[in-house]
Amino acid sequence: MAIRSIIEVPDPLLRQKSKPVEKVDDEVRALIADMFETMYDAPGIGLAAIQVGVPKRILVIDLQEPVEEGGEPVRDPRVFINPEILEHSDQDVPYNEGCLSVPDQYAEVERPDRIRARWLDEKGKPHEEVIEGLLATCLQHEMDHLEGVLFIDHLSRLKREMILKKIAKQRKERTLAAA
Repeated sequence: MAIRSIIEVPDPLLRQKSKPVEKVDDEVRALIADMFETMYDAPGIGLAAIQVGVPKRILVIDLQEPVEEGGEPVRDPRVFINPEILEHSDQDVPYNEGCLSVPDQYAEVERPDRIRARWLDEKGKPHEEVIEGLLATCLQHEMDHLEGVLFIDHLSRLKREMILKKIAKQRKERTLAAA
């Protein structure tokens, strides 16, 4: 397992559409292990393969239950290979989303509160499930990555531009501080 670099906006790779996984093999499982290690290190609750530069339809999610200070998080790692949304509720709910590829920025995005999804796990076993709450929001957010869509694309042009300017400013400040 290895921690991989997470690519950030405005890297054009984030806008690339990911390709389906043809075969769930040891190479895919090694990528999944690296993705979990990278996500936990960041720290985050979801990561798409494209965010580590691999344009494959693979997502990892772990909502990690919060724990008392000093305790270990209760982990529930989930793998979604070639995920599809089969149907979604008409009820949208807002959630203050962030993204490891859009560092330190958050904005309210509305998404369906319940979805029915189908995917393969890390063993290649098919699953179909009705998912709701934060897991539904996170899965939809990560699935957007597979289509080259970021959470900021769901915002108004003005909000999106403000976030991108903040990121550019932070990057410039980090560069100056490192010099």
